Formats: sequence, C-alpha cells, structure tokens
Amino acid sequence: MSRIGKNPIQIPSGVKVNYSSPEVNVEGPKGKLAFQVPEGIDIAVKDNVVTVARSGDTKEARAFHGLVRALVRNMVVGVTQGYKKELEIVGVGYKATMKGKDVLTLQIGFSHPVDMPVWKGLTVATPAPTKITVEGIDKQQVGEFAAQIRRVAPPEPYKGKGIRYAGEQVRKKLGKAMSK
Repeated sequence: MSRIGKNPIQIPSGVKVNYSSPEVNVEGPKGKLAFQVPEGIDIAVKDNVVTVARSGDTKEARAFHGLVRALVRNMVVGVTQGYKKELEIVGVGYKATMKGKDVLTLQIGFSHPVDMPVWKGLTVATPAPTKITVEGIDKQQVGEFAAQIRRVAPPEPYKGKGIRYAGEQVRKKLGKAMSK
C-alpha cells in the first residue's frame, strides 16, 4: 500500500471536487482545474474528504496510486491558496521588466533583450528590476515557467551572475589564479 496514496485529502470550504470516471474536476475561489485519472485508480469523494484507492495490484496501479493522490492534493491547494515562485537576477546591468501583462522582457547581457510570452493562467510580476514572481493555481505550470525563465541564464559558478530561485545557494568555484 502506498504511504502517500492512502492518506485522505480534506476538502476546505468553498472547494468542489467532482469525479466522473476518467476525470477529476476541482473548483475553488481561485479557479478551476481538471485531471485525467489513469486506469486502475479509483477516487471517492464524500463528507469533504477525497480518498484515492487502486482497483488492482498491477505495477502501473501501484506506481500511480501516490502520484494521483499528490496531484489531486496539489489541485485542491492550488484553487484555494495558489502557488508562487520567486526568482532573483544577479549581475551588473541585468534586469527584468513586463511589457503589458503578457510579455516578460529580460536584459541579461545578451546583445538583445529576451522576450518571453507569459502562459495562460499565470501571473508574472517584477516588483523590482532584479526580482521576478510567477503565480498561478497549477503547481506544474508555475514551476515549469519559472524553470524556463531560469534556463535563459542559469547562475554561472565563477561570479554567480544569472537568474536563480530566491534563496538558492550557488556554489562558487575558485578562479584560475586562486586554484593553484
């Protein structure tokens, strides 16, 4: 039995969870999310509690049991609280700005600014020229877009310049002269 999969999920007030055979729909104050449940997994919703169980004991069902429970819990948290990732830009002259609400512009030492269109369902803000926040209700989408921003200029190990997650520690290497 999956240790994560057997834990029930409490549904907070104001959140509706509907399960119709292959799809789970979660609706809350921040929005709506849907997920296709793989075969071999059953979901039961009653008395403000969601339980995930597997119908068989196949290898795929055992693998998906904890995963489906975690995804449904992430959906419940997303529609109530939402998810947020913060990034920092380190480097002289490096900065980020928003063009309207749907384009993030990064100036990070390239010969041209990098324009990134913001995905639907996400809110990107630049509270300071060296800070970026990505918010949304889908945990996977928020994390993937933040990773895509970081991938444009990951922190380099000698000076630490680049885009990093807030609070991320970058291990610096000694330079050529100091390594002897």
